[in-house]
Amino acid sequence: DGVTEVLAHRRENLQDKFIEIPCSEDYDSHKRFEGCTPRKCGRGVTDAVITREEAERIRRIAERGLSLGGSDGGASILDLHSGALSLGKHFVNLYRYFGDKIQDIFTEEDFALYSHSEGSIMSVVAQYIGISSCALSCHIGRSSLNLENVVTYGSFDYTSLLYLSDYSEDFGGGRFVFMDAGSNKTIEPQAGRVSFFTSGSENLHRVEKVHWGTRYAITISFTCNPDHGIGDPVLT
Repeated sequence: DGVTEVLAHRRENLQDKFIEIPCSEDYDSHKRFEGCTPRKCGRGVTDAVITREEAERIRRIAERGLSLGGSDGGASILDLHSGALSLGKHFVNLYRYFGDKIQDIFTEEDFALYSHSEGSIMSVVAQYIGISSCALSCHIGRSSLNLENVVTYGSFDYTSLLYLSDYSEDFGGGRFVFMDAGSNKTIEPQAGRVSFFTSGSENLHRVEKVHWGTRYAITISFTCNPDHGIGDPVLT
């Protein structure tokens, strides 16, 4: 019915904001990894992990990569881990498709910045969910899945988004929406803002349609299952 609460406004500078919510029953039917699988569920947002300058540098990396392809409809996807790139109605592996030319597009410094940002976000997720440092280093890996679904629980346990552009300035629409009973809880993106949440159905979500401009965001998901983790992207 259009009842909406804004959790994080554009131009607001949030050091840390975390809201604990009851866990869904999803976790009861999945393999548990002690010290890592969520026992405390919730959602958070922070503007204190990635600087605006770092976000702008990562955005330029994304723009260079996405310039090689693009979707015929819907979101254009670039996954630096797996190499998946939207190309028309299909996906190609950009590392195989472009071969040695990829080193003219990305640098080792690009991937180092991406990996550093990913590690910083991982630490924040661990801190607020209450995961021990041992569980973090031993169990949480990166999932290659980066498409946003209504329910994301499956191959990963925690989801984060790093926003690289500003709501109402770079694009219209495109807010991130938690779909709670009785009302929606929204996050207005701004460059450098990070939102994160446990990936069960306690955090049903969607993204509003973008009405104008371009919305850039990176989805970084973490898994407690080592079999589902993948390493950082490297130039080979």
